[in-house]
Amino acid sequence: MLTKKIKVLVVDDTIVYRKAVSDVLKDMRGVEVVGVAHNGKIAVSKIKSLKPDLLTLDIEMPEMNGLEVLQYLQKYAPKTSAIMVSTLTGEGGDMTMKALDLGAYDFILKPSTSNIAESKKYLQANLTPLINAFVTGRTAIGQMGRNRLVGKQTTRTRPSIPAKRKINLPGKPGKRAPRNGSEIIAIGISTGGPNALARMMPMLPANIGVPVVIVQHMPPVFTKSLAASLNKKCQITVKEAENGEPLVANVAYIAPGGKQMKLSAAADGVNRLVKITDDPPENSCKPSVDYLFRSVGDFYVGRTTAVIMTGMGSDGTKGLQVLTQKNAYIIGQNEVSCVVYGMPKAPAELGLLDSVVALDKIADEIIKSLK
Repeated sequence: MLTKKIKVLVVDDTIVYRKAVSDVLKDMRGVEVVGVAHNGKIAVSKIKSLKPDLLTLDIEMPEMNGLEVLQYLQKYAPKTSAIMVSTLTGEGGDMTMKALDLGAYDFILKPSTSNIAESKKYLQANLTPLINAFVTGRTAIGQMGRNRLVGKQTTRTRPSIPAKRKINLPGKPGKRAPRNGSEIIAIGISTGGPNALARMMPMLPANIGVPVVIVQHMPPVFTKSLAASLNKKCQITVKEAENGEPLVANVAYIAPGGKQMKLSAAADGVNRLVKITDDPPENSCKPSVDYLFRSVGDFYVGRTTAVIMTGMGSDGTKGLQVLTQKNAYIIGQNEVSCVVYGMPKAPAELGLLDSVVALDKIADEIIKSLK
């Protein structure tokens, strides 16, 4: 049980957003707004005196921008974290990826309206879950100046898990491992995802031998920035997926933000293509993990490794139920290494996971399932 409130400093060069963010935070339990700042230079001076636990931090500001503030935090205030407030532009996406590399907890987009009431409604819906996750102390990655906690591999046998599909001990081959080795990797991930992917995917070898398809809940433009950022870090190629392109081994395809991604058959009936659609959201998500996972199951029966990672909500659970019926091998990220233990929790409680491992062990588990 919390004994004290977390202290938040609101940093933004626009008075409307400073007030909107402050008002939303003041209505949250367990949160105390200790101050505001209209640029990074003033923020740094207030960090010294106020010692906040968390900043809401605008990226683009005069005198000292958000990235420079993050660099200051890393060096002088490692116990203070930040949620970035980003603009929906290519430059905003690139800067946000850099902010996450510098240890930012996560990000939200700036409200697209100047109407204060609408802005508050948007911020309440998007900022509240991140603040709540931070307050509960489940930040396993993304905290400033700390070694990213990956935790011991753990698994729990829950009464609700059907006996016919128990969670196997982490790190040990699952009873439902693909009979002939998987031929595709499908990953679903959300809150905390960019940092988690940046840690896990460089561990995959350049010659992994299969394609990788990924849904990361993100807005348009940002998925392209994420792909470019990961491509610089990984041995395999990482790109934002394009409609109609063939699936190629040793390439990871990230679903474009604001679109849905599924697989389709090529004209030869043998090869598989990426299909990008404007189909409606599922679980309020576009792209949706469920949407992708179902289509993977259609084309790779008994030859799929699915990975469900950190994130809010339960997107992916229904898709994993389909993949279970198609004899996929399913890996879940463990609770201690998730920023938010939502998306892996739901399938774990339904007994859909073959293996539950810490973030730093996911790549090893994937590689074993391909052999």
